[in-house]
Amino acid sequence: MSRRARVSPADAGLPDGGARRRTPGLRREEVAVLAGVGASWYQWLEQGRDISVSPQVLDAVARVLRLSGAERRHLYLLAGLNPPVPEAEPERHDMCDGLRRMLDAWMPYPAHIMDRYYNSVLHNDAAALVLGMRPGVTQNCLLDFFTDPMYRSRSRSWEANACSVVAQFRAACSATPDDEGLRELLARLMAASPEFTDLWERRDIEDAGQIRKELDHPVLGLLCLESSVMKMPARPDLTIVLHTPLDEADTAAKLERLVSPEGRRGALYPVAG
Repeated sequence: MSRRARVSPADAGLPDGGARRRTPGLRREEVAVLAGVGASWYQWLEQGRDISVSPQVLDAVARVLRLSGAERRHLYLLAGLNPPVPEAEPERHDMCDGLRRMLDAWMPYPAHIMDRYYNSVLHNDAAALVLGMRPGVTQNCLLDFFTDPMYRSRSRSWEANACSVVAQFRAACSATPDDEGLRELLARLMAASPEFTDLWERRDIEDAGQIRKELDHPVLGLLCLESSVMKMPARPDLTIVLHTPLDEADTAAKLERLVSPEGRRGALYPVAG
């Protein structure tokens, strides 16, 4: 009812009814007509009665009521249906300044952001110095994991992490099986890496979470990091990856030195990832 009250007849392309209209917003009968459903059925929907609903009808109601993505998913939950896959709201696409500030605030620890196809879209200086995000690689975190020889030669934990990386990618593909971008990325991975193909054929599934990384940095020596994968509800098309130093190998202090002016002068692009 509250969502119905905020949509004016003019917004919906209807006459406003003038003085005869007692309440703001749309009437139930008007929503029903615009959504292509029966007036009684729509009334029962608002009242939360035990009725059969379909995603198509809920989408029609959401369109008439001008629901946001979050509100539309909430409507599905109220109706007892699985909500649609979250999508970024158009007004939330321009969040780069805030995300850049977040990555810079994570210094001196590596942090980067990927799109839904594992392309790196933002990273901080520590990610460039430690993880080797540099010109000359594909800028796709999955492809670089399997094809960048620099990463392979300096990652002590590559074999152990590869199993989780592929299992998490399979989980992402299973969640959206019709996504052409993911199917294209899968084809590129299988063409580029027999090792990826072997792991893919295992059909392991794993939720994204935390992965321990051990890196041999040519300037700093051993670094022990824990990468944490997080989603931002306002931008479900992006994945934030934050690396936290573990209490081993003096990792935190080494990273502090690396991003100092003296450390930057001696830093290399040591490890891709």
